[in-house]
Parts: sequence; C-alpha cells; structure tokens
Amino acid sequence: MRVSFGTAKRRGVVVGLVVVVLLSTVTGVAAAQSVRGASGTIVVEEGQTVSSVDAVAGSIVVRGTVTGDVSGAAGRIHVAETGRVEGSISGAAGDIRIDGAVGGDVTAGSGNVRVTETARIGGDVELGAGSVRIDGRIDGDVRVGAETVVIGPNAEIGGELRYDADEFTQDSAATVGGGVVEDPDLRGDVGTLTVPNWLSWGFSLLANLLLGAILLALFPAFSARLAGRASDRPGKTGGVGLLTLVGGPILLAVIAVTIIGIPLAVIGAFAYGLAVWVGLIYGEYAVGAWAVRRAGRDDRWLALVAGIVGFSVLGAIPVLGGFLVFGALLLGLGALVLELRDSFRSRRRSGPSDRQSTFEESFGESGA
Repeated sequence: MRVSFGTAKRRGVVVGLVVVVLLSTVTGVAAAQSVRGASGTIVVEEGQTVSSVDAVAGSIVVRGTVTGDVSGAAGRIHVAETGRVEGSISGAAGDIRIDGAVGGDVTAGSGNVRVTETARIGGDVELGAGSVRIDGRIDGDVRVGAETVVIGPNAEIGGELRYDADEFTQDSAATVGGGVVEDPDLRGDVGTLTVPNWLSWGFSLLANLLLGAILLALFPAFSARLAGRASDRPGKTGGVGLLTLVGGPILLAVIAVTIIGIPLAVIGAFAYGLAVWVGLIYGEYAVGAWAVRRAGRDDRWLALVAGIVGFSVLGAIPVLGGFLVFGALLLGLGALVLELRDSFRSRRRSGPSDRQSTFEESFGESGA
C-alpha cells in the first residue's frame, strides 16, 4: 500500500497514523535479532546489534546497530548519536530525529524532522513534514516538502536540494554540492513510503472483528436471524445484495441532481458506505455461522471469528479470493436489507422485540 503526503494534508495524515499507532500499542520494550510487530517502545540498546526493525510502536529508538532497514509507524523515531542504521529508514511518525549514522536512504512522513549536526546519511533523503531542520551531512540528494524548512550552518549536502515550502531558510555556512531548487511540483509527491502488508492486513482484520463484535453484542437476535436468512436462501439474498450494491449509487446520483438533494446525497453516501461494510461483516459472519453449525457447534462468537479470519486468509488468494469476498458481501448486504425490511414491518405490527434467537431457531430446517 502506498501513502503520499501532500503539503496540505501532511499533518492530518501523520496525526492519523500516530493516533492509530498509540491506540494499538502495548507497554513494553521489544528487542530481538529481527524486530517485527507492535509494541509500546522498541529500543536497540547501545552495544546491541539487530538485523532489522519493521514495526508499529509508540517509539522506535536506535542506540546500537541495525544491519538492515528500519521501517514502520511510530509516535517517535530516533537514531541516537551512538546509533547506526546500515540500511535505510522508511517511516511515518509524529517526530523523527537523526543524531547518528544511516548508511542508506531516509524516506519519511512526519510532523517534525531533525537531522542534527552529528548525523551522517549516506543515501538520499525524501521528506514530507510540517517542519524540517537539516544540520548534518547527507551524501545524496534531498527532496523535501514542508511548511517550514531550515538548512543549518553545519549542513553538508552532497547532491541537489529540491524543496517546496511556505518558509525556507538556508544558513550562509551550509554547503549544497548540487545546488538548491525550489520546486512547487513536489507538492503531494514527497514523503512516500511503503506500509508493510502485514500491517494493513492486521488493522483491517482487527477493525472487522471489532465491528462484528459490536453488531453481535448490540443486536444478537437480529444478527442470528440475518445469518439464518443468508443460509436459507443464498440465491435470492445475493441477488438483493447485488441490486442494492448497484442501485445505491444510482439512487444517490438521482437525489444529488437537485440543489436541495445534495445534502441528502452526502448523508446517503456515508450511510451507503457504512451499509456496505456492515454487509460484508454480516456476510462473512453468516458463512462462519453455517460452517460452525456443520461442525455441531452453536456459538455465535466462534462463528464471527471463523468467518472474518477465514475470509481474511481466503482474500489473499489471487483472483479467487476477491470473488469469494465479493460473494460474502452480496450475501451479507442482501440479508441486511431483507432483514431490515422485515424487522420494520414486524415492529409496526407488534412493537419492538429483541428476544435472543438461537442458531437452531434462526437457521430452521436449512441447518439440518
């Protein structure tokens, strides 16, 4: 997954990433030969050597040696004066500070970046940030887009410095071997980094599990009936899901034609997007419920985990995985629409009821 930090959006994107990081980490210090995963604080201590760091953390601190690359998202990334990264650094963070040595490139999106007078970077530097100060040695080229860029008196840039900034200051003692170029075309083209696939997959899985748990906890009977409906008449349910998926945007476009309809269309677009997500969760849950019943179990929570985790794994299969997930979406979206219709009719006749339904009651003869 590629993420670009444009001048106008850098702060928002970085803050969003940092908030996600801080909400998803745990307290502790992680250090190993190859550091991967999530932790509160990852520290490579002075005198310690690790092969690489690829993680989500509250802080990533390098005081020792990393023989490979450092990549990830964190509230703070710091290469101390004693630290050495023999590979490259790629990351998103609220604050990035380099006091030590980096053998390769530095590519980052951040709120604030500081390359101090003790820093030594052997490759190119590409930054998208709110504020950047460079006061160390960089052997390669520098491309930076920020609100504020300051080139300090100790800066030694071997290649070209190309920038796009609202405020730019260069000390007369700084040296730039390849010249300085102001380039407005850098807007939206700097600070590009690669977010690890496992990170994208993990956050997606956790988000789906969380939404599924909320739906089951708040609407247990509705969810059970929906799963039974999807299992009982998958053809009809999937067809309704397809009509809803295609017809929703068309209806919103028709509403938006009139001036008074534009606000309604905007609200409807958000509702439609949420319905599609909920439909996908319910579709995966329905398939998980069917599988769990085939195994002789009556456990809605096990069904939720089995369905969402199962489709997360199946979705990784080229081509086939996409079709399977799309099928679950149509099944869940159709069941959601039909169940909402029937629930509305039932409430109008007899008033609200949320009696707990069991799998046996919801699936009926289809589960036999």
